[in-house]
Amino acid sequence: MHESRILRAIFLVAGFLSLGLGIAGLVLPVLPTTPFMLLAAACFARSSPRFHQWLLRHRTFGPIVGEWERHRAIPWRTKLWGIALMSATLAVSITFFVKPPWLKAALAVFGVLMAIWLYRIPSRDRPRR
Repeated sequence: MHESRILRAIFLVAGFLSLGLGIAGLVLPVLPTTPFMLLAAACFARSSPRFHQWLLRHRTFGPIVGEWERHRAIPWRTKLWGIALMSATLAVSITFFVKPPWLKAALAVFGVLMAIWLYRIPSRDRPRR
């Protein structure tokens, strides 16, 4: 927890904003849930032990946040779902909603780079080949 009351308040607000965006990401395919929950946990750890513990104990978000905090890893299944949903969302956006070819290419490159980055994050429960 941070010593400055002002910074604690800023972290608390940022934590709730991240939490809200993460919850919205459960129903909106454009918003990723996991990164926002990890950000909320980091903000709560610096501002409110009570909310940080609540997030760690949460039935849905707690295991992912705990795995990240303890091992800097994301569960294999969560990672695959994230890549699949991100790919589908970007494919639909590029195909139906984006007109300029340069923007289509930029979105495709962004998607590939994000998928590579996410894939490279360790997963302790990855099945052996």
